[in-house]
Amino acid sequence: MQLKTALLSTAVLAALAGLTAYAVRSDDAVLTAAAARAGDNAHTGGAQTPAVATSAQATPSAAAETRHAAALRALIDTASRPGARQAWASHSQEQADRTAAAERARGLLATVGAREVNLARNDGFNARDVMIDRDGTEHVRMERSYEGLPVIGGDMVVHSRDGQLLSVTQGDNMRTLSRPELKPVVSAAQARTEAGARFDGRVAELDPAKLVVYARNGMQPTLAYQVDLRGDRSNDQTPGVFSYFVDARNGRVLEAEDHVEAAAAQGTGKSLFLGNIGIVTDSSGNAYALTDPSRGGGQTLDAQNYEFTFLGKAFSDTDNVWGNSATTDRASAAVDAHYGVAATWDYYKIVHGRNGIKNDGKGVKSYVHYGQDYFNAAWDGTNMIYGDGDATNGNFPLVALDVAGHEMTHGVTGATAKLGYYNIKDSGGLNESVSDIFGTLVEFSVGNASDAGDFLIGENLHYRPVNGSTQEQPLRVMFQQNLDSTWRTGGKTSFKCYPAGGFTAADTAQKGKYDPHLTSGVANLAFYLMSQGSVVPQNFPGVSVGDLSCNGDTGVAGFGRAKAGAIWYRALTKYFVSSTDYPGARAGTLQAAADLYGANSTEYQTVARAWSAVSVN
Repeated sequence: MQLKTALLSTAVLAALAGLTAYAVRSDDAVLTAAAARAGDNAHTGGAQTPAVATSAQATPSAAAETRHAAALRALIDTASRPGARQAWASHSQEQADRTAAAERARGLLATVGAREVNLARNDGFNARDVMIDRDGTEHVRMERSYEGLPVIGGDMVVHSRDGQLLSVTQGDNMRTLSRPELKPVVSAAQARTEAGARFDGRVAELDPAKLVVYARNGMQPTLAYQVDLRGDRSNDQTPGVFSYFVDARNGRVLEAEDHVEAAAAQGTGKSLFLGNIGIVTDSSGNAYALTDPSRGGGQTLDAQNYEFTFLGKAFSDTDNVWGNSATTDRASAAVDAHYGVAATWDYYKIVHGRNGIKNDGKGVKSYVHYGQDYFNAAWDGTNMIYGDGDATNGNFPLVALDVAGHEMTHGVTGATAKLGYYNIKDSGGLNESVSDIFGTLVEFSVGNASDAGDFLIGENLHYRPVNGSTQEQPLRVMFQQNLDSTWRTGGKTSFKCYPAGGFTAADTAQKGKYDPHLTSGVANLAFYLMSQGSVVPQNFPGVSVGDLSCNGDTGVAGFGRAKAGAIWYRALTKYFVSSTDYPGARAGTLQAAADLYGANSTEYQTVARAWSAVSVN
């Protein structure tokens, strides 16, 4: 197959060329290599240079290409200590577990780190991810097991250099030497029955029950069954993808882990949101398909308004000009989704050196036109799904740029820290905020005047919270939570200040008092303060500097989006674990700032001050 492109590829390649030159001047070998690999990936085998669509209607301006390249460059942090920059990272769990770094980490856990991790006889450790900095510091993300059974909540990151243990990042779940008796009282069949009965909807797939050790939400390690389920929820088009953990002693459901992480902050060639933009496509014979060979073969499909994806239909076109900038052509929404995935891929690769969601070079499938009157977009653990909206936004598809960046980031989080979502203290809000943060940075990375970067989530979705209202509202406002749209949240805005004791697990269910879309506000404001400081954006006359703080601190000086993105990415991939709470997020971002700029740096002090401003101390 010959790769066919419109001008997005031209813009990205131009950006890469500029970044490569910059990297050489900065002696940044890692960035140079990443840019070169990205450039190589824009060609197939020994194929000729990609052809460019010549339709004047589909051709973005040279100025737009230049803005795109400049916006990407602006988000690369060049001020951090060179030794703290990443030199190598594993591309799969299998590769990670075979590395010498993983063996060294296991040796440290068995000796000098044994007390810190409460090592018990028959505990085991398998590496899921290995990252090595230029100065030789090794960060090994480990999954714990006991007697060969996975320990849910026992994950950790081992940090070492020159064979010496520096620290271990872990949650509070395994602060004990106790281990459960591994003789179940309840049968596997009964556990499957309990899981199926707990699901509110029609069960489509129910996997066999498998024994695990459950250690989350403050529980002592407990023998449990894990039952994975897929189905159709009642009165909700969002796909049901759950893991149920059933106590093997009495059949009680300990946790229902919801794997679908929806935008609810929802939200390119003739696009709905970005004007005429270029997209990378693939051709076979005389037709083109919305498949991107330059980004792992990612594909955009039409879900045909079903509430499932297995009947997804490939988009096809004969002239490689897609959509009509209106919803009357189903391909218009697909253009935005396809471009959004590409922009998110490029942001992570060029800015952070990450090659796809799992860092394995593999693309993802995106399904547009999902469900009927579905005002949402989501990452379901495997795919991206986008609804067509409902009456509150004129049935306008939720394929905005920050939505794509938000949802793909849920995938990055799932491949790294695996932050819990519903029914786990704090971590769901932190998970949601991480997606808001990087969705925002993706929006800034494109530099498109039709959807300029800002700190609003879902601001272009045509959402009108009251029928008949002509005023459109964003779903979340990262710098002032009181401005959030509240119609879909029962009148509730997201939280700005962290409460004493944190957000309790019992109230963090979907649409609960501490739903993750509400508790995300704490980290959103902290990130804004780190990046921009105590400054109210233009065109928000009703917001004062005092509104940006919970402790009266109105003098935070931000250090910019590039540094803020570098700190949060390092914290997510190297210091957050599945049960990280907000105090743990403070500690993780402070450690990331110390790694990158020094423990006595202005950046470190700014991170600390921003967290204190939202009452995370």
